[in-house]
Amino acid sequence: MAAENTTNSTIIPVNVGVGIVVDVADTVGKMGLSSINLSLSDFYASHAYYKTRLLFNVRDSKKDVVAAAAAALDLIKNVQVQAIIGPVTSTQANFVINLGKKAHVPIISYSATSPSLTSLRSPYFFRLAQNDSTQVNAISAIVQAFNWRQAVPIYIDNEYGEEVIPFMKNALQQVNARVPYLSVIPSLATDEQISGELYKLMTMESRVFIVHMSPELGSRLFTIAKQIGIMNQGYAWIVTDGMANVLNHLDHLVIDSMQGVLGVKTCIPKTKQLDEFRVRWKRKYLQNYPKDVDAHLNIFGLWAYDAITALAMAVEEVGSTNFGFQMKDASINSTDLENFGVSQNGEKLREALLSTRFRGIAGEFGINNGQLQASKFEIINVNGNGERGIGFWTPENGLIKSPGNSTNTRTYSTSKNNLGPIIWPGETSSAPKGWEIPTNGKKIRIGVPVNGFSEFVKTKHDFSTNTTEVTGYSIDVFKAVVDALPYAVQYEFIPFAKPNGESAGTYDDLIYQVFSGEFDAVVADTTIVANRSKYVDFTLPYTESGVSMIVPVKHNKKNAWAFLKPLTWELWVACACSFVFIGFVVWVLEHRINEDFRGSPSHQIGTSFWFSFSTVVFAHRENVVSNLTRFIVIVWVFVVLILTQSYTASLTSFLTVEQLRPTVTDVNELLKNRLSVGYQEASFVYGTLRGLGFQDFQLKAYNSFEQCDELLTKGTGNGGISATFDEIPYLRLFLGTRCSKYIMVEPTFKTDGFGFVFPISSPLVPDISRAILNVTEGDKMKEIENAWFRKQIICPDLMSNSVSSNSLSLDSFWGLFLIAGVASVLALFIFAIRFLNEHRHILLQYNPSFSIWRRIRIFFRIFDLKDPSSHTFRKSEMQDKSDACSACRFGAVETSPSTHCPPSLSSQTESNLSFYGDHGKPSAEFGDTNGNSYSHAAQDIEANIDLAVPLATTFTITSEVTSTNN
Repeated sequence: MAAENTTNSTIIPVNVGVGIVVDVADTVGKMGLSSINLSLSDFYASHAYYKTRLLFNVRDSKKDVVAAAAAALDLIKNVQVQAIIGPVTSTQANFVINLGKKAHVPIISYSATSPSLTSLRSPYFFRLAQNDSTQVNAISAIVQAFNWRQAVPIYIDNEYGEEVIPFMKNALQQVNARVPYLSVIPSLATDEQISGELYKLMTMESRVFIVHMSPELGSRLFTIAKQIGIMNQGYAWIVTDGMANVLNHLDHLVIDSMQGVLGVKTCIPKTKQLDEFRVRWKRKYLQNYPKDVDAHLNIFGLWAYDAITALAMAVEEVGSTNFGFQMKDASINSTDLENFGVSQNGEKLREALLSTRFRGIAGEFGINNGQLQASKFEIINVNGNGERGIGFWTPENGLIKSPGNSTNTRTYSTSKNNLGPIIWPGETSSAPKGWEIPTNGKKIRIGVPVNGFSEFVKTKHDFSTNTTEVTGYSIDVFKAVVDALPYAVQYEFIPFAKPNGESAGTYDDLIYQVFSGEFDAVVADTTIVANRSKYVDFTLPYTESGVSMIVPVKHNKKNAWAFLKPLTWELWVACACSFVFIGFVVWVLEHRINEDFRGSPSHQIGTSFWFSFSTVVFAHRENVVSNLTRFIVIVWVFVVLILTQSYTASLTSFLTVEQLRPTVTDVNELLKNRLSVGYQEASFVYGTLRGLGFQDFQLKAYNSFEQCDELLTKGTGNGGISATFDEIPYLRLFLGTRCSKYIMVEPTFKTDGFGFVFPISSPLVPDISRAILNVTEGDKMKEIENAWFRKQIICPDLMSNSVSSNSLSLDSFWGLFLIAGVASVLALFIFAIRFLNEHRHILLQYNPSFSIWRRIRIFFRIFDLKDPSSHTFRKSEMQDKSDACSACRFGAVETSPSTHCPPSLSSQTESNLSFYGDHGKPSAEFGDTNGNSYSHAAQDIEANIDLAVPLATTFTITSEVTSTNN
């Protein structure tokens, strides 16, 4: 490269023809042409060693599509240019692009920004400018930052204006902002047409306008908007880069009319190179166009400058040969549009442009899919004599305070805190809320019912003045809510009635009028339910929610069986079974070791039941001996304590607190007995009842409290109803004067209460909802309630007039029974293991004559006997011996030679009876207290005690026998 620089004088560069199609008389065209010439001279001044030079051939498109196409055709066919710069507008470029595609000639535009050009998918079209669709996300981020829910685009009716609108609507919808209206301004609109459209916008709710049009038409629009008063406080205006990029070109009167406007413009890095270029460009521009004394360089001039740099680098990369055209065979029927050649280096030049990368005047230069890579956008605020930057937007990070804040964290922000201070239209620093009820427009038409309860909504028509007075609880709440809004809302109440004054339909019909546009809102006792929310939006509820049931009451009569009511029958059965089971467990554990649990079968059963049931009053007197039994008794006493305390509390409630009893306590009772029920006419409750399983013949409608009272008094048998279902606010009002006759019964079916109705996505809904919270949390709501309901309510406490089933059920205590059951089963298991282990020789001894059933009978016989190893019986035996010795000392008995207490063989004593098997012949040996043995032949012992003892097996059985001396 250095060698080439030293021999510059000997290099003869190759001129490469490049066509330029611009509107020479247009501001953007003149600025672009100046930047192109300056870029060419600057580039080759620093790249003199290049073997190629761009040779420009300029054609004037004269702001005409046909002229632009003809100029491009001439440059390709006759001049055989290798590339074409331009044309300026998107409409002109649409035709020229196809010519470049046929001839393999790159078409490079620095100002055609229409999104539709991308859809042409021409590999030879290079848009070295920002696509208009890339800025819509920046605009939607601003809308989202200020929580605006509506925005009206104002655009010109040509390709430039219309092409971006679908992208704009989609971007706004993604941030939950709707487009209620599209304002189209003709490209040749008169001032009267613009004024008429702006006056139409003033009558609409939306106060956010997005302007996308040419600078010339946009200037006229803002000037007229200032004159008619639509640039005042409360309005928000956003201009796209079409105007934001050329604000420094606009007249100072236009700037004055745009005070407070926000704009989105392409972000240009501030560099020393750019500042120097601006100075040189202005000198060059004024030299060529001395009349444009207020000339200002904008982004289009910078893009034009970088476009020439990129093209010059790409041409040099392709080389200095084969810059010719391969001509097609001429045909007799061919036309001028078809009769031109194909560039031989077109494909290479296209690839070279795609790979070109450098840092240009407008920032980093790179081409992606034939378009300039997306860059940052700067958010500006028109203030004073020009613009003021307030922030930036990037595709990766959203709204940021400065370009240096852009990171690769992919954290997208739409916070308005990332924007600097803004001066809005009307010279205010308070951000507009985005919409407003127009004071010079129509009032909000609010529909009200005429067939509801007068306490909530009441309409009265004065025929003398032909006016309608609307009053009621719901009306007063709405008025208080509107007064709490930070702005004025004009409205009028319109009864939903026929000409004769009768109701025009149900509440659902009334709500549907909002969906169809007949009403702008509904203020009434309208319940928030799911199926209605498909068509309208509801505010937050202003009353409590729920649907419940009212039934007649019956006074408590003296009832001999009232003591059974505290517990359900399932719980009574569970308690009885538990008492029996615990008694059985205690008997099993105590039978072999406790004299209190021995005796005749009837005595043992009675003692067991007595012990178990006496724990209810903790009056059991039998002592328990086993530790297992003591553990069971501790657990059972704990269970009994909880049961008795709960029963006492429930019985007290039944006998003292509850003086009125409902005739029906459950919805299932109504369904089972096919009883009739009532509901308010035209209420959604009808659908709820059908969903519960009620048939039409069971449902009776009423339209007043008096009619409901009459139906309930009659009852189902007399053509009335047994219960009525309605929303809790109505039921409380109904019970206010009838609390001695009726009672509210659970369950309560969930609803969201009463709310006000507005169209879907109405901007009033969030503000009204917030105002409802302010009113309901303050004293104003109490004043309204006292004004409408206090005089109707004479019951001291309506909450006490609602009952449910108070009987204790098994569900509340099954855990206790489970604990007692597990403890009892565990004790029985431990006892069985011990017992079987103690007598395991019965199971282990082999004897073919012993069946399983016989062994079981042996176990039961053993279980029925006393356990001599028990400390209770050993203690008793020792006491008996002590008493015998004492008797001997006092001469009551004769002393034996070996002991001082000889046995009394004539009396019945307990001795040890051992059975021995000798070759299958049982024998018995009785031992006295002196150790003397007495043998007798056992005669049929098995027949007497049903016990056969195997060989070498000894059983010791405590029994009472009569001993004699042999």
